[in-house]
Amino acid sequence: MRVSGATLIELVATITITSIALVTLIALTSRSTQRSADPMIREQALAVAQAYLEEITRKGFCDPDVAADCVAACTGAGACGNAACTVSEGGSRGQYDDVCDYNNLPDNRVRDQTGTLISPLVQYNVSVQVIDDNAAVLNGLTGNAGQVLRIDVDVSHPALQDTVQLSGFRTNF
Repeated sequence: MRVSGATLIELVATITITSIALVTLIALTSRSTQRSADPMIREQALAVAQAYLEEITRKGFCDPDVAADCVAACTGAGACGNAACTVSEGGSRGQYDDVCDYNNLPDNRVRDQTGTLISPLVQYNVSVQVIDDNAAVLNGLTGNAGQVLRIDVDVSHPALQDTVQLSGFRTNF
């Protein structure tokens, strides 16, 4: 009479191999699930940077309250520091009427154009730099001659390793 079946050693080996494979599979799935939010966070940071950049580039090159003829008044170096080109509008973004008003804007929370906090985006930080010197060059136009401003928008989030940065230009024409 022949009896077929598995020995205790075969059974223990099968359970051990299956357990190792299952633990490996769970670890890989867990790791990929944790990282699956990264692309969404990066895309949201990019959308925030685009919104800020679009808002800023739609503003005038120089302050309409100060310079009647912007092209004539803002021809020298340092347009954002030239009193004939711009004055700071204070802390409210709703009052900003030229690109230079946004220089050194630190929004530790994402806000809309009127300054209202957008609560689902509270973990994103935004900073803006307006460059008006030799570092602003666009196809022969230079910031040093008061012809162009470069706008750098940086958006960060605790889950992102790198800051998302977008740059745009606003010309004096």
